[in-house]
Amino acid sequence: MNQRAQAMAEYLWRARVRREPYRNLPAELTPASFKEAYEGQEAYYRLAEPFYGAVAGAKIATTTKVMQELMGIPHPCGGAIFARTIHAAPARIRAADFVNLRIECEIALHLAQPLLAALPPWNRETVMPAVISAMPAYELIEDRNAVYRETDARSMIVDNCWNGGIVVGADPDPDEPLPDLVGIAGRLTINGALVSEGKAEDPYATLAWLANLVAERGRSLDAGMTVITGSIVATVSIAPGDRAVFTVDGLGEAVLEVV
Repeated sequence: MNQRAQAMAEYLWRARVRREPYRNLPAELTPASFKEAYEGQEAYYRLAEPFYGAVAGAKIATTTKVMQELMGIPHPCGGAIFARTIHAAPARIRAADFVNLRIECEIALHLAQPLLAALPPWNRETVMPAVISAMPAYELIEDRNAVYRETDARSMIVDNCWNGGIVVGADPDPDEPLPDLVGIAGRLTINGALVSEGKAEDPYATLAWLANLVAERGRSLDAGMTVITGSIVATVSIAPGDRAVFTVDGLGEAVLEVV
C-alpha cells in the first residue's frame, strides 16, 4: 500500500473515530482518479478491520442518476461491509453509535459460492448460481451530516461510501425457490405508517458489477459474504424510538428499532 493511499485513509479514519462532521479530503490528498480513490479505500479497510472485523460483504452506492449528478459522477461506487457491523433482524441499533443515522432499504444476496477475481468479467447470468438466498435488508448510512451537494465522490469512496453496517432479514426457507428479483416490490413503514415503496431493478446485475469492481483490485467476493444491491425506496433518517419494517414480496421482512 503506497504512502499516499495510507495518508488519505488515515485522514478520513481519524475524522470518523473523532465523530467529526464529514469533510472531503484536502486538495493535497484528493485522489487524482477513481482508481486512486479505491487504493485509499483499501488502506481504509486495514484501519477499520481491527475495530469492525474482516471484510464480509460488499455494497453499492450512488445508484440513482440524481445522486450521480449531484456528485458529478457517471456511475455508482462500491464499498465494503465489515463482519461485526452485520446485524440479524429484528435488530436494535443505538443512535448514539452514529453521528447521523440514515437507512436505505435493499435486497441482500447471500453467496454460497465465491466470485473469484481471476474469473471476470462477471455478468448477471454467471453470478446467479453463486446466490443461495435473498433477504430484505437495511444499510445503515453514517454520513456524519455530510453536505451532499459539496461531497466529492472520490473522497466518499476512500471513506468506504459511508457504510455503517447492515441489518439483514432472515434467510427464507431453503426448500423454496428464489422468486424473480427483477422488479420485486418492497415497502417501508416507520411506526406503522407507510413511508415509501418501490421496486428493485436487477440485483444480479448489481452483484456482477460489484464482483468486477473488486476483481479490478485483486479481490474476490467469497462464499458466505453478503452483498447489498442498492436501495429500492428513498433514503430516510431514523431516530430513537422509531421502529422500521421493510417488507419485500416473497422475501419476508426486516425489522429495525432505534434506541
